[in-house]
Amino acid sequence: MTNKKKSILSIITVLIILLLGTSIGSSDISLIDTLSIILNKTLNISLAESITAKDISIIWKLRLPRVLLAFLVGGCLATGGSVVQSVLKNELASPYTLGVSSGASLGAGLIIVTGITIPVVGSFTLPFVGFVFGLMTVFSVILFSTKIDKAMSNNTIILIGMVLSLFVNALLTTLTSFFSNDLKKIALWQMGSFAMRGWTYVNLILPFFLIGMIGVLRFTKEMDILTFGEEQAKAVGVDTYKVKRKLFILCAILTGGSVALSGTIGFVDLIAPHIVRKVFGSNHRYVVPMSFLFGGGLMVTTDLIARTIVAPMELPVGAVTALIGAPFFAYVYFKKGR
Repeated sequence: MTNKKKSILSIITVLIILLLGTSIGSSDISLIDTLSIILNKTLNISLAESITAKDISIIWKLRLPRVLLAFLVGGCLATGGSVVQSVLKNELASPYTLGVSSGASLGAGLIIVTGITIPVVGSFTLPFVGFVFGLMTVFSVILFSTKIDKAMSNNTIILIGMVLSLFVNALLTTLTSFFSNDLKKIALWQMGSFAMRGWTYVNLILPFFLIGMIGVLRFTKEMDILTFGEEQAKAVGVDTYKVKRKLFILCAILTGGSVALSGTIGFVDLIAPHIVRKVFGSNHRYVVPMSFLFGGGLMVTTDLIARTIVAPMELPVGAVTALIGAPFFAYVYFKKGR
């Protein structure tokens, strides 16, 4: 089967997952009714007579924005993962290697314990500060890597990212020890959730998604060349330092925006790109968009599991992705070792 046919099949599968994620819940609404409500709201097509005002409210105000946010967050994380794995030439690398998650968690922790609200940003102070801190951490990784190794070798970036992540996590641990009353809030934020996220959050993530995706798609050829090694890339005229720096910043925009709005959700950025490369090969013209699609579909699926498996209680999405991702991580590691 050609990659084009695989892409079409993947799109159809993800659309079905989105529809299932929107229709299934504590009060199940049929797929036909769910589709009817969505078409009515988007294209003004008349509703079926059996649909009630309560059904419309559940689908349009609660479930659909939640599913779309989960899809966009999962897609952005997976795209960031595909970029980092390609640039660092490491299947086990992820955007969290660059310290995005640690920085965002520290920023969120500071807002939770201090209760500060930025006047212009208002109720979105926490995600805004989380994003800024995540971006600052990535800039710090790039800065220190440049100071130590002007060529920004992959090993240097990974080591600096790990050291800064540990340092920032230590700062967060120290902070929570002083403000133990807020420990539960910080822990819940770190585990990730899409509960009570409306259309405003979907609108907030759209700029991160558009800037990050358009930027990354511009560098698909350079990423293909980088897979052959930096020396070969330089030989054909690729400025590896500039390309790496730009890709890491775009990755920080995708990941930082996602982490800031949903909390820390791991392993999606590791699993989705790995599966995509197995299915579509290493051509980044397919790897990047398909990673977004697979990551989004995987996140919607895990969120559906999180809110239905022990209903009416809801599990943190990060816990579900970790339960799936940790064995997958071990499988990839030991397979690579063999």
